[in-house]
Amino acid sequence: MRVTIFTEPHRGATYDDQLRFAQAVEAGGFEGFLRADHYQSMGADPGLPGPTDAWLTLAALARETSRIRLGTLVTSATFRLPGPLAVMVAQVDQMSGGRVELGIGAGWYEREHLSYGIPFPAVGERFDRLGEQLEVLTGLWRTPPGETYSFHGEHYRLVDAPALPKPVQQPGPPVIVGGGGPKRTPELAARYADEFNMPFKSVAQTAAAFERVTEACDRHGRTGSGRAPLVLSAGIVVAIGRNDAEVHRRAAPMHVKSALPQEDPVIGSPAQLVERIGELAAIGATRVHLRLIDLADLDHLDLVAAEVLPQLTAGR
Repeated sequence: MRVTIFTEPHRGATYDDQLRFAQAVEAGGFEGFLRADHYQSMGADPGLPGPTDAWLTLAALARETSRIRLGTLVTSATFRLPGPLAVMVAQVDQMSGGRVELGIGAGWYEREHLSYGIPFPAVGERFDRLGEQLEVLTGLWRTPPGETYSFHGEHYRLVDAPALPKPVQQPGPPVIVGGGGPKRTPELAARYADEFNMPFKSVAQTAAAFERVTEACDRHGRTGSGRAPLVLSAGIVVAIGRNDAEVHRRAAPMHVKSALPQEDPVIGSPAQLVERIGELAAIGATRVHLRLIDLADLDHLDLVAAEVLPQLTAGR
């Protein structure tokens, strides 16, 4: 099982907080450090000292880490135009030596759009834009050197783009598409993604989402097409401890009112987290993204590294 750590810096974290945490993730033996791409916290707490831009942060972390994978879970398609985003991600991929992953979604949190003057169209248009962005991003990265790329869509138009710079990873950085949407999300994942992620839901809900995306892959002829199989991954919200006091302290933020949809966290012992990961493996997950809430709580990270990771690799 591949294990990455996922964080939400919009809850309140400086770049130095994220650097310290990402370097601890690398030292702990995890595969990667992925972060949310939001400009505002979802609760009453404003998330002091304020947001940090995801791709600016990842560019800096690319130069201050050496092994871990770096990426977003997920970038909102409403935040950036696809051409400049392709340039940005390719550059960070170069800066990291080929360690970047792009998680991208349609966007959902209206409040942050209103706060920062970002257009927030209706959900149907957001998904239309996401589909076009995926086409543009993958098209630009796959365009051979010396050739140009053009695209004429309803929302975006590119004319003879030089399709530069090129990322280190070819044909491009892995693309992650995920979510619980029953129709358009599985279709987009089947067509464009390298990984489908079901975020922070129960095993049963995750299994149903995996089934939907597998059926979409069959409809689009992806199975047996020569393309790499779609990686199936799951997100898990984690609050574990060595005793009840640690567990209670780490779970406390989960009880604060938030705009986030209902989740299915693991609250308890390291053994309970190992058990949940095993249940997800049984339904086809080969990667998990563990969401740790407090970036200052390096002991929480150390506990997962010491008590959970070795059990996932035993017998290899």
